[in-house]
Amino acid sequence: MLKPKIKEEYVQMDQVDWKPFPAAFSTGGIRWKLLHVSPEMGSWTAIFDCPAGSSFAAHVHVGPGEYFLTKGKMDVRGGKAAGGDTAIAPGYGYESANARHDKTEFPVASEFYMSFLGPLTFVKPDGSPIAVIGWEDAQGAWAA
Repeated sequence: MLKPKIKEEYVQMDQVDWKPFPAAFSTGGIRWKLLHVSPEMGSWTAIFDCPAGSSFAAHVHVGPGEYFLTKGKMDVRGGKAAGGDTAIAPGYGYESANARHDKTEFPVASEFYMSFLGPLTFVKPDGSPIAVIGWEDAQGAWAA
């Protein structure tokens, strides 16, 4: 028996309100808009508004992800000066499966769009997990 195809979806982004990203996983007032979740792919897509000085907590990309930095600057793994990467808008980045980011920081007001194929695992400094956030958790946090 064939399963039904998932319906196509469209989001008019300027008609969706920003919500605070969970403070347990970020600092500095990061906001987000959850644009899509795909249970059949285990993926989720969001856009993030990141004030100057904000950052995401340490995490591991369980699956790969792709981002498009539409505004500002993003220091990944400490930025280029510390051996990581510094993305400057407009810029595209790919995050491989199991990529670990101890700190992703925004030195200036920034915005980026990202699709995650699989969950993020937020981790303690020793690498032990704090929380695993997949599409269901992202959807639950958005609905809260």
